[in-house]
Amino acid sequence: MEQHDHLLAEARRYGYIEGDQVWLRPFMDLPARQVGLVKESEEASLRYFAQRFETFRAKVEELLAKIEQSDNKGSFLMKALHLKEQVASYDGLGDFESLHRRLTEAEESIKVTVARNREKNLGTKINLIKEAEELASTVDWVAAVEKIKELRAAWIKTGPVDKQLTDELETRFQGALDHFFARKKEFQADKKSMANRVVDKYRELIHKSEALQNSNDFEDTTRQLKELQSAWKEVGGSLPRKQANELWTRFRAAHNHFFERLKVHISTQRPEAAGSSGEDNLARKRALVAEANALLQRPPSEAVARAKELQAAWKKVGPVRGEESDRVWEQFTLACDKVFEFSSLEHFIRKRQPAVAETPEEQVNVRVQALRDFIKYDRQELEVLEENLGKLSAAPGNEAFRTMLQGKIRTFERKIRTKNELIELLRQRLPA
Repeated sequence: MEQHDHLLAEARRYGYIEGDQVWLRPFMDLPARQVGLVKESEEASLRYFAQRFETFRAKVEELLAKIEQSDNKGSFLMKALHLKEQVASYDGLGDFESLHRRLTEAEESIKVTVARNREKNLGTKINLIKEAEELASTVDWVAAVEKIKELRAAWIKTGPVDKQLTDELETRFQGALDHFFARKKEFQADKKSMANRVVDKYRELIHKSEALQNSNDFEDTTRQLKELQSAWKEVGGSLPRKQANELWTRFRAAHNHFFERLKVHISTQRPEAAGSSGEDNLARKRALVAEANALLQRPPSEAVARAKELQAAWKKVGPVRGEESDRVWEQFTLACDKVFEFSSLEHFIRKRQPAVAETPEEQVNVRVQALRDFIKYDRQELEVLEENLGKLSAAPGNEAFRTMLQGKIRTFERKIRTKNELIELLRQRLPA
């Protein structure tokens, strides 16, 4: 009974009967409006529409309670707006103005929270973009792929930002990931191409070895096979174990075949250097070095032919012990390298330069400039090799590839050194 009296009192406070119609009094800037008709009696009708208001008010209270308890308040914004819109048209008698005010306060609170969260999300996404863009220079592909998985998961987990910034941020984030995977794909393609070149180089060394395995020129062939062995070590590369073993087995078989034949040959021959002392061998090698250094005074064709003869003679000289062995060998190698480089230089000059009379100074300058150009190209190749070596990760699987790069770097350093020394020798020929 008391409840009915309260509903009737609230209905009369906010509504009234006019004829057979039930009206809601004006509130805020809204005029009075009809909400229903009188059916059983005026009191019954007033209570009915007051009860309808209570039902609507309960929906509002329930929504406001959920908003208060939720961490994701933004998800309730549209529901609040919908109920707020119904305030102006819902058929009931009650304090709609109070509900409108509370829904408006909830709406404003939600918008503030959403704006604050979007600002926080913006900072989070900018940091994720920076982390993604930092992967642009990495070559640690395995670790980087795992990092990208973490970044993607964090990006999806992070809430929305201002709609005006959404497309720009998505584009930057995805662009950073696309750039990484494009670099990874290019690296893998280069690695595969390099692996193919490695296989081709190994096969070339195998074919050369097999062509020499039955040679009877034991001295020269021994030198050639040892050079092929050194070249094999410098190839490097990272191949599947089965493929690498198959190539090595073929290469080793050809060498074993020749050196078994060499053992038989040696057993029937007296070594030329037998009985010679280390001092005698050192004196003979120093003499070969001296003659090799003097070869640049000869015409290039004669110098190259004689350098090859000296290399063959070097093989026949007995061993020299101690540090002097490496020193005299380096001197001999450098002298022969100069001969071969100078011969290549002269061939280039004859092929590229017109046959016109030149002064001695002009002839030297032309050759010096050509050597400088060659050095420039060598340095470019050297820089590429050093850059690739610097980018190579420390993973065990890259060790063979690292060794190959280091061998090529030493080769180009030696080429540059030889050409620089030739430049100095040419300058010394200029008239004072």
